[in-house]
Amino acid sequence: MSVASSDPISDNLVVFSRMARCSVSRVVLLLLCCMHLSAAAAGAAVYNVESYDARPDGRTDASRALASAWSAACQSPEPATVYVPDGEFFVSHSAFAGPCSGGRMTVQIDGTLVAPSGYTGSASSGGEWIVFDHVDGLTVSGGTLDGRGESLWACKAAGHGGCPDGATSMKVLNSRDVVISGVKSVNSELYHVVIDGCEGVAVQDARIVAPESSPNTDGIHVQSSSAVTITGASIQTGDDCISVGPGTSNLRVEHVSCGPGHGISIGSLGKESEEGGVENVTVSGAAFVGTENGLRIKTWGRAARSGAYVRGVVFEHALMRDVSNPIIIDQSYCPNDGGQGCPHQGSSASQVAVKFDCSASKPCSGLGLQDIKLTFDGGKPAEATCQHADGTASGVLMPPSCL
Repeated sequence: MSVASSDPISDNLVVFSRMARCSVSRVVLLLLCCMHLSAAAAGAAVYNVESYDARPDGRTDASRALASAWSAACQSPEPATVYVPDGEFFVSHSAFAGPCSGGRMTVQIDGTLVAPSGYTGSASSGGEWIVFDHVDGLTVSGGTLDGRGESLWACKAAGHGGCPDGATSMKVLNSRDVVISGVKSVNSELYHVVIDGCEGVAVQDARIVAPESSPNTDGIHVQSSSAVTITGASIQTGDDCISVGPGTSNLRVEHVSCGPGHGISIGSLGKESEEGGVENVTVSGAAFVGTENGLRIKTWGRAARSGAYVRGVVFEHALMRDVSNPIIIDQSYCPNDGGQGCPHQGSSASQVAVKFDCSASKPCSGLGLQDIKLTFDGGKPAEATCQHADGTASGVLMPPSCL
């Protein structure tokens, strides 16, 4: 079974299925994992940023102190922890590079890191506020990252020319065996957390907050990465709660709450002429409240020119309330282009609960719908629409399947 698009979507593509109870054994495993990590951090050499003249006053730039503490910790022959105590620490920009000498590196944040109040997405920062690169065995634990994106959002909302793109609050690049646990990110200028070029990343209990009107503030973005898990996250933002980019495989998202925001999206894919595909993605137990979309796959509506694909995707046990477009596959994605080069664009209304808008030349196949109950406007019957989509349906389906 294969699905293609103008830029293909999937073999054995998507399964949507019913609610189920959480596994007690899974909870126990997570608790054991947390206990293990805490014990490892407790036995590590600790480098307190205040020992390197960082001041918790929210004004004095702590970037140099962070860099010095990281350099010392990274050269330690044993596992090491960079410690940020309680208080507000102003950070203009920080880049943490590996590889490190002693194995596992932990950044333990008990306080708040505060970005500059202007535009941090300048050429000097490369669109990154805090970045980890080539750090295998990394743990980032606790604390708050305050991106202070309000002034940039106001610039973009006013339509002023020359507004920078903005800065991502935290990027993890080209790293393996990474844990991001209990981190809170607020008001990022651009994406909150980006995972790019990584293998074996666990994001646990993250809290992400930005206004519904904040542009391009995706909660967690994953691309060119494998074996990534996102569990227990609470995400309220102005764009996708979780977005999945090209080259992602073996991604699992569990028990995430989303809203406001644009839902959980795979794509957009197919914008570039050479892109990796997306495969083996499972989203389980997600809750959506007041989001623009629920579960979405989107590819650019252009003539076929990309090797991108989507396959092996499962969306299951989802709960939705007041979601405009609960389930959608859109192979006609073409924002801000006036339709140029994007033929046969579709449209959507909130009454359409399930929408598969696939390409005529490379249709979607292998779709599966099972035990879905979606209503419209206080219980009115919703609708499902399918274009160039094929698959199977089983169980109780509201709205009735269009496959």
